[in-house]
Amino acid sequence: MTATFTISTEQKNELLKFLKKNRNADLVTAYLAFIEEKYRPEPVLFPKEKTIYESAEDLIERLGAQGKLWRETEIVIQFGQQSVTEQTKKIYICPFTGKVFADNTHPNPQDAIYDWVAKCPENKERAGGLPVKRFFVSEDPDVIKNYISERKASIRKTVYSSVVTGKLFNSKAAVIEDFKKNQIKPLPFHEVPNQNRYQIEEHFLAFIQKHLTEDKIASFVEALSSHPEFNSYLGKWVEAAE
Repeated sequence: MTATFTISTEQKNELLKFLKKNRNADLVTAYLAFIEEKYRPEPVLFPKEKTIYESAEDLIERLGAQGKLWRETEIVIQFGQQSVTEQTKKIYICPFTGKVFADNTHPNPQDAIYDWVAKCPENKERAGGLPVKRFFVSEDPDVIKNYISERKASIRKTVYSSVVTGKLFNSKAAVIEDFKKNQIKPLPFHEVPNQNRYQIEEHFLAFIQKHLTEDKIASFVEALSSHPEFNSYLGKWVEAAE
């Protein structure tokens, strides 16, 4: 004897939409579409493991608990190199912007200042139609001191690396967002039991086996029979079974 099986108005309407869109759907596929509407599983395929999970949230929770999604790591952030230091003996200065090149922080400071003033956006002076290459040079320690700025100390920051891709992210949330966007693929629930390319995660498989039984499908058919809208579909399924 089959158990009482009820179908709400919303579930009925959604099932009718599914059947009109998938006119060749068989009874089991229709039943699985109903189960999908009722329980709202949102299966995802994780290609790396060739496994289907009940939802992205379920997969992420499991991978996180196993340490397979992200790892905390520490990076050192260094701020820009000083242009002028206490060891500088000679500097080359742009008269238009104040940009400076020093003999001990740049491998070719004189060439660098020539290139800079020739392209400097503030250099409006022209000689023969070309930007002038005028600049200042100083070896005066007191002038040089004016250009020495204190360099910020490097800092250490905790970030998160993706175990799957190796990429670095600022937060765990960013790792998860990238994972959801690029590493998993949503699947329709009614397609999961009939596929044989991938394994199904054991808890999700147990859910499917619990609901995909002959007595529950029979109850489903009995419930549909009280709704005339499904008569044509039921007739087709009965014919197919004979």
